[in-house]
Amino acid sequence: MILNNNEVIELNRFDRVINRKGTDSAKWDYTKNIFGVDDVLPMWVADMDFPAPDEVIDALHARVDHGIFGYTMPGNETEKSIQRWLKKRHDWEIADNIITYTPGIVTALSIAIQAYTESDDKIVVQPPVYYPFFDMPKKHNREVLFNKLHLNKDNRYDIDFEDLEEKLADQKTKMFILCNPHNPSGRVWSKEELTKIGQLCIKHDVLIVSDDIHSDLLLFGNRYTPIASISEVIANQTITCIAPSKTFNLAGLQASAVLIGNDSLKRKFNSVLQLHGLTTINTLGAEAMKAAYTHGEIWLDELICYFEESVLFIENYLKEHLPSVKVIRPEASYLVWLDVRDLEIRDDELKNLLLNKGKLALHLGSTFGENGSGFLRMNFACSRESLKEGLVRLVKALN
Repeated sequence: MILNNNEVIELNRFDRVINRKGTDSAKWDYTKNIFGVDDVLPMWVADMDFPAPDEVIDALHARVDHGIFGYTMPGNETEKSIQRWLKKRHDWEIADNIITYTPGIVTALSIAIQAYTESDDKIVVQPPVYYPFFDMPKKHNREVLFNKLHLNKDNRYDIDFEDLEEKLADQKTKMFILCNPHNPSGRVWSKEELTKIGQLCIKHDVLIVSDDIHSDLLLFGNRYTPIASISEVIANQTITCIAPSKTFNLAGLQASAVLIGNDSLKRKFNSVLQLHGLTTINTLGAEAMKAAYTHGEIWLDELICYFEESVLFIENYLKEHLPSVKVIRPEASYLVWLDVRDLEIRDDELKNLLLNKGKLALHLGSTFGENGSGFLRMNFACSRESLKEGLVRLVKALN
């Protein structure tokens, strides 16, 4: 709190600036390793500069104070916390015993590729998209088919369903990886779009792996539909991946949940997990997951309001200072997709300007696929003060 003319003004909890340097933060301490420079403002990787909810921190303190950190299995209360969360936030009622735990969603993706596909099988992804979607299949010697998304006149991405069906119809296509909500654009797919995807995958017997990690971070009244909630038939052919990591800034605790309603698919998934010795998750990760899903709702609602204000701030600032850059308004998440194609700057020069002139570290759009070239992804999960500084640096670099 601060005093102003004898009045007490409550600062927004998300306006606090917390120094993260010296904590081995990938975002703050390793820019030299990743970008070749260390004097930049990092707004690239998807984690927040906010502390987790107090209830989560209290739960972790209590577990640490207990002092014993033997082998731990996520228990019934953890499962119930996930079920209650999905029902209350997304009106999705999931059955008992469909949850498997992994250290992260990229890990879950790798396990799914090994469990359900063979070498030289084909996997469909929708670029521009989170790059492990195509990197991980290639590492497993799977061929990647790109169903490119198209930016429409309203600055929203659309799915080319004719092209999607053509790629799903390939006899060697065994898996479709969905990003819902979409990263990097923040697009929340509609129930109608998801139903069409599900029907095509059923028609061509293609398994759906859906990364729904940003599904809790819904902005401006948008509604998220889990594709597995649409029908029993679609659910029977879907692997859904969720986690509290983006929602509550818990990525370093490495705990995610994989929802598999099909018993046969779940057994195959768990078999590969056991093959790699992944039989449980981090003790503190499980504790944080349970506390976040049980007590984190009020904190999250406040966070979403803050994010919406941040998006409007970005739009207004760039409209005034750099109108040639178009903001693709996110419908979910704390990542904003910036269209800088009108500047006609090559990606290598764009990178140089950002790092050396603007002293700003962002993800180039080409990281997310060739149709991401000419875009930038900026993480705005920081204080408004830090966000403004990032925008000042962006304008300095590109103007």
